[in-house]
Amino acid sequence: MSCFQLYSYSQCSAMASSDRYSLIGDKHRKIKISGAVVCLLSVGLGFGILFGYIIAFSIHYDPDSSCGTPCQDADPTVSSKLMSSMEAANIRGFSSDISSKPHLAGTPEDFETAEYIQQKWLDQGLDSATIYPYHVLLSYPDDTNPNKVQILNGDGSDNYTCVDMEENLRPEDQNPNIVKQFNAYSAIGTAQGDLVYVNYARIEDFDYLASLQPPLDLTGKIFIARYGEIFRGNKALNSQGRGAIGLILYSDPADYGSDDPTAKVYPDGWWLPGTGAQRGNLHASDYKGDPLTPGYPSNDYMSRIDMEDTYLPDIPVQPIGYDDAVAFLRELRGPDAPSGWQGGLDIKYKLGPGFADIGRKVKMDVHTTRERKWTYNIVGFIRGAIEPDRYVIVGNHRDAWVHGAVDATSGSATMLEVSSAFGQLVKSGEWRPRRSVLFCAWGAEEYGLVGSTEWVEDFAKNLGARSIAYLNVDIALAGNWYLQAKSSPLLYQAIFNAAKKVTDPNDAEKTVYDVMVERSADPHDPEKPYVSGLGSGSDFAPFMYRIGVPCVDLSYTYNSALGIASYPLYHTAYDTFYIVEQFMDPEFTYHLAVSRVLAEITRDLSDALIIPFSCQDYADQLKYAVDDLKTAYEQDMAKKGITFESLDSAVVNFTASAQEIHERIDEVDRESPQALRAVNDQ
Repeated sequence: MSCFQLYSYSQCSAMASSDRYSLIGDKHRKIKISGAVVCLLSVGLGFGILFGYIIAFSIHYDPDSSCGTPCQDADPTVSSKLMSSMEAANIRGFSSDISSKPHLAGTPEDFETAEYIQQKWLDQGLDSATIYPYHVLLSYPDDTNPNKVQILNGDGSDNYTCVDMEENLRPEDQNPNIVKQFNAYSAIGTAQGDLVYVNYARIEDFDYLASLQPPLDLTGKIFIARYGEIFRGNKALNSQGRGAIGLILYSDPADYGSDDPTAKVYPDGWWLPGTGAQRGNLHASDYKGDPLTPGYPSNDYMSRIDMEDTYLPDIPVQPIGYDDAVAFLRELRGPDAPSGWQGGLDIKYKLGPGFADIGRKVKMDVHTTRERKWTYNIVGFIRGAIEPDRYVIVGNHRDAWVHGAVDATSGSATMLEVSSAFGQLVKSGEWRPRRSVLFCAWGAEEYGLVGSTEWVEDFAKNLGARSIAYLNVDIALAGNWYLQAKSSPLLYQAIFNAAKKVTDPNDAEKTVYDVMVERSADPHDPEKPYVSGLGSGSDFAPFMYRIGVPCVDLSYTYNSALGIASYPLYHTAYDTFYIVEQFMDPEFTYHLAVSRVLAEITRDLSDALIIPFSCQDYADQLKYAVDDLKTAYEQDMAKKGITFESLDSAVVNFTASAQEIHERIDEVDRESPQALRAVNDQ
């Protein structure tokens, strides 16, 4: 399917800067057509639509159905065919291929992975696979002028200098294309002064420091904060707002380590070693995507805002490992940090400011660049047989800070196996989904959801009007405890129905759904799994919050009893194929389970006669949310004369409407394609 079948002329021709992308057109060309030609084209188009309508309603006609194919429900055998065709060995191969070398956004390797996925989709039998380029603001360390964090003696000599790269512990750690440790979009600058420990750099942490008597003087200081609790970009903005001239970030063992004395760090286990540092972006704006084109696609014709108008930090920021962090924290003077601020290092955490040796200072030299680079989305397309203008979209980002075997190659590999299963059935002519299915491999997600956001901004009108749902699989495997789902309530039943069809990787007597209930039950209904809200940390965000498309995010996760902020090797050079195969999923059966659940949700949404949304689940979640709000704030609000009467009434009205539409769905004329289309659109 060409771009022009899916999008408008102006949208497609704007992409046509290179024949590499198989797009036709010139965005600067003006086409003048006489009124007579317009008339002839209109008549021809009318006959074409009529002819297509007749063909669509007549091919594969079933004499047992009065309206034929458009009124037939989904083939129940397709589900098992899709699932049985998927194999763990294939997923392992995809994972090994993509994570074999670093593929940071904006690099040549970034484009190589785009071409790899494009070719896979064409080989698998998808109708098309198109690369969409965007020219966006990215960020890199300066190889000729490395970032440096030091402790200086009173005479200015070097007392201690942090490393800027993980220690080589295995052969893949020695790849020359591994990017040095850095925080993308940091300001360039040199900062020198006393150090202050600010815990997680949250608002409440700074409020605590301000409450001390006397209050801690923060102005003109360098802060050190641990990762976790909030987004790192907010740590930077909070810090500069409280007077910091620089920020050092590190991963504390309390948040990324284990208290178990038998736990082993990489390469002997999956726990974080002391030289591992978390790379990551500092793009803290609510408008993710290219920081220079908020709200608009970063095509070449688009105007860009000035750098000072972005939400990027104005202070230098640099990550370090905990082996380096302890050298700074153990030297701090001042009051003891409160018990909740004590981390996992074998020291007494103090607040500062400054070191016990008052002559010593911290110095930061950060030369991280901000530069415009090309990044690439790939969109694979399977045209729907009956409703080709309705889309079920499946997506994953393929870029990584280094190898990214977990984040996000685990998601890329599972999605590729799903697309392969769909492609095989389509290619053979055995089946084609009722609605169109789009498989999307996003670029530059790690820089702030850049690729997905630009694409949504580019095609917002069509996507907002035509999209049924967006299904995201970012980190398919962060652990192997249970399948965690985040979702809009409309899609709960689709998730549950799919999970009930997939066998648990660890217990053949149970389904994935059974283990979800056992290990993460819904507090409001313990016989169902808990499904959390989506949040905003992955590529579902522009679909959910920009254009209002219901979304799902799937990931096998770890046991929350571990008390960690994420899987321990997150965004480090040690996130490699080795840790996945050795410690997390040796047989790739958990990857396969995610693929099967994702495939079944995709099939259900794309092929069901009536879209399997549950408006009642949405109504229930609204009621639960209001109840939680009341529990937390009703008494305080009542003191100010604020009641919940109007909100309660709105929830009651919504619930009644939800019940009413499902009653109408039960009674809809299933022999009328118009009635089916109308209720699905509503």
